[in-house]
Amino acid sequence: MSKYIEILLMFVKAFAVGGAICTVAQIVINCTKLTAGRILVIFMLAGVALEALGLYNYLVEFAGAGATVPISGFGYLLARGGIRGAEKGLFYAFTGPLAAASAGVSAAVIFSFFAALIFRPKSKKN
Repeated sequence: MSKYIEILLMFVKAFAVGGAICTVAQIVINCTKLTAGRILVIFMLAGVALEALGLYNYLVEFAGAGATVPISGFGYLLARGGIRGAEKGLFYAFTGPLAAASAGVSAAVIFSFFAALIFRPKSKKN
């Protein structure tokens, strides 16, 4: 039974951390005039900065997908790939982030392609 409690606790932590990140983003959207693109960049760069300081990994260990799924997790992933690549040399510092994020980016492109084949786009009516 404790195995199920542990899994439930994992879900609760992921939901709480992911929800907190999304709540902060929603507050920024509601209280500022920043565009969605700028907010995404800010959150991604926050993930990069927190990983560069060595802090984001603690959040990932605590919350798992709750910290890696939001856009700040993508910044964390890029920074982590760059840091690991830099240990091998300058060339790998540039290719490390691409290698680290390639699976996620490839999946997004492939699933987007299939969605475009299945669904028909419609114009927004103003």
